[in-house]
Amino acid sequence: MASTYIYDAVRTPFGRAGGRLSSVRPDDLAAIVMRETVARAGLEPMQVDDVIFGGANQAGEDNRNVARFGALLAGFPTSVPGVTVNRLCGSSMEAVIQASRAIESGDADIVLAGGVESMSRAPFVLEKLPRAWPVSGNQTMWNTSIGWRMVNPALPSAWTISNGESAEKLARIYGIDREAQDEFAVRSHRRAAQAWSAGVFDSEIVQVPGAVVSRDEGIRDDTSSDKLAALAALFDAEGSVTAGNSSPISDGASAILLGAVDSVDMEPLARIAGRGVSACAPDVFGIAPIEAANMALRRAGRSWDEVDVIELNEAFASQSLACIAGWPEIDPEIVNVHGGAIAVGHPLGASGGRIIGHAAHELRRRGGGVAVAALCIGVGQGLAVVLER
Repeated sequence: MASTYIYDAVRTPFGRAGGRLSSVRPDDLAAIVMRETVARAGLEPMQVDDVIFGGANQAGEDNRNVARFGALLAGFPTSVPGVTVNRLCGSSMEAVIQASRAIESGDADIVLAGGVESMSRAPFVLEKLPRAWPVSGNQTMWNTSIGWRMVNPALPSAWTISNGESAEKLARIYGIDREAQDEFAVRSHRRAAQAWSAGVFDSEIVQVPGAVVSRDEGIRDDTSSDKLAALAALFDAEGSVTAGNSSPISDGASAILLGAVDSVDMEPLARIAGRGVSACAPDVFGIAPIEAANMALRRAGRSWDEVDVIELNEAFASQSLACIAGWPEIDPEIVNVHGGAIAVGHPLGASGGRIIGHAAHELRRRGGGVAVAALCIGVGQGLAVVLER
């Protein structure tokens, strides 16, 4: 079977909710990273066989196949197709996985994959009453910034708790106290700030015209354990999950250029060696990456002691620490060596592309190695990809 190579990976800086990217439509964000990725590879857009992009919300300006509209806005010819996929927080990783399958099956030579989310611009939606017009009576309006919340009452109530409540549950199950979560968050900010100062992200970033955002907006250089300790718990008055040890609402886009061997005239960053998807109970969704990563490593013919880099999406500090506890073979210091989503941000549909792309760039910086990129997904799923260089 053919192999899939990552030739390049690009992303925007990630913006804070209501911040400097909030004025930019999600389809325009997608177009920016699409255009840049193809241009950096010296490709003509018509050489792209397919565009596969992910998005978790798809309720507003991104609602009608943002992959296709993003490609058109990027100036790609109308002959280049596009499809949008949704596996919630794993959407852009799912896009990369689907692209790799197309390449390995021989259905495509070059695929542009990635994802986008503007949580700032996610709309309010108003339920319709189940009756003919004219309607009267009370109707519920929902804010879709962190996803739709029209939960089916037939589901068990334990499965419909919020992600934050689930993070609290994981903290209790795994005995992760407030201090450990805050220390993990401080580490994320510190590492991300240091990486930006050292130029680590320079090869991955495309700036958004007119947005005036030079780096990820969520990074707080002055964050400390003392400052985080002063924050109130969000989901349980006696709990430990706060805004400071959780990923923020964010905006951004990521794109990855994938191809068969020698399909692009540039040196690949890495090869996709294994993939894994797993599922668990929705109320402990954050631990699903544990088995997804184990599965991806088995399929790659690798073991944890061969892994040099782990990129784990930091939805919550408690969730990340639970996953690290679930991989007892690893050195926690190799997880998110340049910070994670608690600092960088978590625009849902773009995060999987960010962590795969950063892992691939990091393998190039190191001159080779093995990397695992993994993330949790609301409603109890996990995805992981193993990269080799």
